[in-house]
Formats: sequence, C-alpha cells, structure tokens
Amino acid sequence: MNPRQITVLGECVADAFTEPASASGELTLRVLPGGGPANTAVSLARLGTPARFLARLSGDVFGRLFRAHLETSGVDLSSAVQAAEPSTLAVAELDARGQAAFSFHAQNTADWQWTAEELARVDLSSTACVHTGSLALVQRPGAAVVEDFLAAAAPHATISIDPNVRPLLVHPDVYRARLAHWCGLADVLRLSEDDLQLLLPGTPPDEACDIWHAAGARLVVITRGGDGALASLEGERVEVPAVPTSVADTVGAGDSFTAGLLHHLGVRGLLGGRLAEIRLDDVADACRFATRVAALTCSVAGPNPPWQSQLEQLATAEHA
Repeated sequence: MNPRQITVLGECVADAFTEPASASGELTLRVLPGGGPANTAVSLARLGTPARFLARLSGDVFGRLFRAHLETSGVDLSSAVQAAEPSTLAVAELDARGQAAFSFHAQNTADWQWTAEELARVDLSSTACVHTGSLALVQRPGAAVVEDFLAAAAPHATISIDPNVRPLLVHPDVYRARLAHWCGLADVLRLSEDDLQLLLPGTPPDEACDIWHAAGARLVVITRGGDGALASLEGERVEVPAVPTSVADTVGAGDSFTAGLLHHLGVRGLLGGRLAEIRLDDVADACRFATRVAALTCSVAGPNPPWQSQLEQLATAEHA
C-alpha cells in the first residue's frame, strides 16, 4: 500500500558543530540543516512517505540551506511560509559517546512566529497524520496557534507529538504544564528516556505510560538509545531492542525513529484516524523498523537519515 501524506509542522534549526580550528584563537563550525520536525520530515520523505512540511523559512543563508536540503530530500514545501525573521541557530558540542549538548540562539527567530491566518490556509484533506513537537509547541507567540491547529486537525487526522524537551532554552515546567493537554490531542506520543526524566523525574517508564494514557494518548513510545524502545498501546507493552551500529553521533536519531514508526504504520494503512485498528503486533513491527532507521542515522555525522534504498541494503545484508 502506498502511504498517504504526513504533514509535519515545526522548526528548522541550523546545527553548528564545533571542529578543530586551523589557527589558534579561532572557532571552526560545520553547519548542517537540523531541527526535530525538519529532521522528521526529511526522514519520512526519504523513506517514501509523501511528506509536507509546514515551516516558516527565513530568506537568510541558513534558510536557503534548509530549503535546498528539504527539497533535495523530496519534502513538499508548497505550504511553507517565506519569513522575514532570521533562522534559529544551535551550536552543538559532542561528548565521547556522540551525544550532543546544544546552546541555542533562538530569540525572535522565524520558527516561532506562526499566526492563525498562516495555518488557516493549510488544506489537510489529503493528510493521514499531522506530526509536530519540540520547540514549536512551547515557544511564544506561535505555540498557542500550533495547539489550535492540532485541535482542528484531530477529528480528521492521526496526531503525533514528540515533546523533545530543550531545557537550556525552555524550562521543563513549561512542557509539564502543557503535556496533559497535548496527550488529549495526540494519538501517538514519542519521547526519549531523557525527556521522561525531565518531564516526570524519577517515574518508572511503565508508570509514565499509564499517566499519559490516562491523559488521552493511545500509543506511547519511549526510546532508550542503545537499549531500544518501550511501546505501550493503551497499557499493553512491548520492548524492542536497538539495532547494533557504529555510532558517529546520535543527532537526529529520535526524529528518524519517529519517521520510521509513522512511515511503517502509514504503509500498512493504519494512520488517518484514532488508531482504532492498530494492534500491539503492528506497533512492535513498526518499532523494529524504526530502530533500523535510527541506527543508520547514528552511523553518520549529523541529522542525516537514510534513504529507503539504504534500508533495503541493510535488510539484504542481515539476511545474507
């Protein structure tokens, strides 16, 4: 089955990675197009899902980089807004495990300035699923507009949310205050183990899943890096191991996992409503596919998710 369109709403971020400088007293940065929602849209398109990205793209040097990257990956930008404000910049430092710590330069940038008029023009009649999350859901003034857009989309499309907590930019209390409301909108809640500890400190994953189910989320998936993923479908649980890989860095791994999950469900015709037909076996299969997508993302530098052909090559190698 050919998957239906998934619409992704959120930010593009210029991810600047520090590199050894050619002279003392200098700092060399390698800039890659990133941002959680943008990474997810790129990954979906590369996997073969028609992916439309609702973004506010600046005309600056970073905005032009974003646009070229998204279009080259096959992302539909027909509903993107040409924004006057500058792009968001994040400077990343990698630790020995390839984990990135970000510092953000995000005040008054294009990503957060959504207006109701801009999103009112978006036609969702061909969209099976709307995915969003990260800073777009908490950064003012656009956050409330994004929430209203999700509420309007919910009767007609599956809603997927990834909180992707960024405590250096927005205090976790802001996410905690809105999370129950997001669960009331969301059919799918995907978050990392780090997100869990920031949102519900000291809470065991099973208990956290039950809390979020009670608030309205039907499917909760917690990714655990090298320990794989825990998925909970209205209280039925399944654990899926990670795919072993040589890690270059983990940037974009969670975003590509989300894309793999949604793509797999979409190919099987399970998106487009409240997930009423989904079963735990479907979730387990989708998570296994998503871990493969995430593993390939981790094997290369930066948020560079794999193409469908690379997944096919990996599957062939595994069965050889």
